[in-house]
Amino acid sequence: MARPRKPLLSRDRIVEAAGVLVDAEGLEAVSTRRLAAALGVSGPSLYNHFRTKDEILDAVADAVSSRVDLSMFEGGQDWRGALQAWAHSYRDALADHPNIVPVLARGPGRRPAGLRVADAVFGAMTEAGWPAAQATRIGALMRYFILGSAVGSFARGFVDDRAAYDPADYPHLGQAHLLAERQREVDEGAFETGLEALLDGLALQYEALTRPNRAGG
Repeated sequence: MARPRKPLLSRDRIVEAAGVLVDAEGLEAVSTRRLAAALGVSGPSLYNHFRTKDEILDAVADAVSSRVDLSMFEGGQDWRGALQAWAHSYRDALADHPNIVPVLARGPGRRPAGLRVADAVFGAMTEAGWPAAQATRIGALMRYFILGSAVGSFARGFVDDRAAYDPADYPHLGQAHLLAERQREVDEGAFETGLEALLDGLALQYEALTRPNRAGG
């Protein structure tokens, strides 16, 4: 009886396996040896698809970027609403993959999905009337904020132990031991507060930018 054939090795299979390793153990867990073992192949066969570990990690990062919704930049939505919706979609895409954030933070490089994100944001901002230089800064600013929010949890940085926050040493941290159990409320609330503040500030700049145009019209 013929033995079942192994699934053909492909870029997608390698990226999927690498993504599982990154999610579970971090970037350092990805190696030719670990991936080959997970895929049931010889190590050198991976080099038919990727030349280096960095190329594999780039592909994992791009797979995450491809899950970001960009439709809000195509439907004629106002720039503020589009940025707000995009920020939520981007953060949601990163929620289960925080370990890949350092790779995404390097910028899109040559990654197709990452470049599509950058193109969509920049295009929407310039079409809304933002000068090109400022549109570039807005894209960078939004990425800093979104990626930063996905790196870790502020709330989980505090231990669930009242004794760790002696009021003699930390008079204002009497409730800090409760933060960890309220992680979602704290972290999501912080993201919403920061996003609104960021967009409010941009709205003030946009008002100042467009006021002379309206007066002249």
